[in-house]
Amino acid sequence: MSAEQHKTDESGRVVASGRHPAADAGTAEQPVTGLTLAALLRVSGGGRYTSALAVDALAAGLLRPFLLLYGISVMRLDAGTAGLALSIGMFAGLGAVPLTGRWIDHGARTAPVAATLLVRVAGTAVLLAATGPLGFTAAAVLLGIGNQCWPTAHAAMVAALADDRHRDAALAAGRSLRNAGLGVGALIATVAVTAGTGALQGMAVVTALGYLVAAALVWSMRVPVGSVGNKRQDISDSDGRSGLGHVTVLGIANLAYAFCYDVLEVALPALLLTHLHASPSWSAGIFVGNTFMVVATQVTVVLWLARRSRRTVLAGSGVVLALSYLGFWAAGSLGGHAGTAALAAVSVLYTAGEILYTGSGTALVIATASPHLLGRALARWQLSTGIARSMAPAALTGLLEVGPGLLWGVLAGTTMLAAAAIRCGTPADHPSTVLGRP
Repeated sequence: MSAEQHKTDESGRVVASGRHPAADAGTAEQPVTGLTLAALLRVSGGGRYTSALAVDALAAGLLRPFLLLYGISVMRLDAGTAGLALSIGMFAGLGAVPLTGRWIDHGARTAPVAATLLVRVAGTAVLLAATGPLGFTAAAVLLGIGNQCWPTAHAAMVAALADDRHRDAALAAGRSLRNAGLGVGALIATVAVTAGTGALQGMAVVTALGYLVAAALVWSMRVPVGSVGNKRQDISDSDGRSGLGHVTVLGIANLAYAFCYDVLEVALPALLLTHLHASPSWSAGIFVGNTFMVVATQVTVVLWLARRSRRTVLAGSGVVLALSYLGFWAAGSLGGHAGTAALAAVSVLYTAGEILYTGSGTALVIATASPHLLGRALARWQLSTGIARSMAPAALTGLLEVGPGLLWGVLAGTTMLAAAAIRCGTPADHPSTVLGRP
């Protein structure tokens, strides 16, 4: 059996081949600060799944940031029509997320992940064949479904592949790998688009091939459903309803947290340009610095916080994010070059909050949800993220037009309330067992 294949032990838990459950039991309490690269790849699904994640991220980075440009430059659509099509695609994707959750709860693991990739292959193919706004909208819908359903399907896959001790690190490693792949893909695409519309069409072809390769890699895996799957006989209906109730609290709180993503992409660039009159290079520099910090430190931070409960870390991330928003408020009030430099410095604190948030949020949902309702729990979490991200551009720019004080004050206040709701309204999960070397 190859390193990428898996089997279940006597309790039904999925374990990587070459590792014996007794080995886990013998190392569960050994304090170490991290995992070797080989071990991290193994618990994340092996080389096959890691390769699929890398190929998918590169493909997404090539085209996703340039879809609007594709509609305008290649298909000669006006900006409003192209933007509306992309919004329709985003909301259509959100509508498909609950269906993905129910599919997962029926025992599927590799199939939903492969499906999110194949539907993006179809979307890219439609994009290449489209000649008008209806075709562009159809492509946006297919791409939106694949992109919105991906986080739920991927998290469920990792939950099946990795046990509790390694799951958080595996999720963090996947996020770091995806951020790196998206960044490299976007960098390649940025250079390529200077060659004109032909380059955009070429990137679409490469993107479709990348998604197809990633889907084939995922489909070739065999991942039996273990203890995170369908052990319905061990869980009462009341426990299941209670678990979904706690996840609902998390989802509502997440509406405030998830605005943080668009702070970096919408609020800060708008503030720098319209209020501080800074060069656009400052926005680009802050974005690159944020990406580098996330890629370089997320796994280490997750391992370092393994002894603390995920609920505590997620609530703490809200406090850190709220402090960063107040810091942006104070920095912006300085004005001029001093205010611009201070904003860049505060962005480090913001990035720390983002790392804590992304490193604990999905992991807490998995730990809180009843195993037989995992798909629905992850779907609710993704829905709250998607809804917040859909609302964020309009909400953030509208608040900023009234004044920076209102923008940062509202963000800080709502995020602090969300952190309090998580701390008081969800059960205390057990800290991740100190990671041992497989």
